[in-house]
Amino acid sequence: MRSKCIDSRLSERKLCAKFNLMVDIPKSLKGYLLLDGGKLSGSFFHRTVVLVCQHDSEGALGLVLNRNSGTKIGEAIVADLPDTLKEQALFIGGPVQPEAMSFLHSDSFLPEANVIANLNLSHSLEDLVEVAADFSPTKQLRVFAGYSGWAGGQLEEEMKRGAWVSHPATVELVFNSDPDALWKEILRKKGWQERLAAETPPDLSWN
Repeated sequence: MRSKCIDSRLSERKLCAKFNLMVDIPKSLKGYLLLDGGKLSGSFFHRTVVLVCQHDSEGALGLVLNRNSGTKIGEAIVADLPDTLKEQALFIGGPVQPEAMSFLHSDSFLPEANVIANLNLSHSLEDLVEVAADFSPTKQLRVFAGYSGWAGGQLEEEMKRGAWVSHPATVELVFNSDPDALWKEILRKKGWQERLAAETPPDLSWN
């Protein structure tokens, strides 16, 4: 009986390993959104949506899109910025270097955009001042404190474990007018498991 149980467990592990190898993970997740698929409860990334801005063999960098800091940009950054930008919310990009500033900038035509088409990432305060002074009616800006980072191979391992659900990023999703609803909005467009996760209470003790 014991040997049959052991054989059964070994077969199950082999099947799981085979499944993980079959998971279609892009070589680079740059330009993708990563969503907590329901396995990150209790961590900083519980129910987050992370935009992967950089990803290669040396690691990855991303920004959480749905974590409002509760602080206005003008309260956190001392710079010559338009009042309209100063009144906007400062977002928490991740747990790494919370004092570091990053911003995402979109416009109808950004030929040198470095994340996806017409979406650019910068960490320079000088660049933020310059972009903020631009009067383009189609300009969009979001400013972050801190960022999310992974060492080389770390994000790939997390993907194989099923910690994240990936979804192609768009400018419309990045600058969603209701960031608090973004996680559920995207998961509801995925498979039944993701839709189920979207409807699960944040705390299972609420059931």
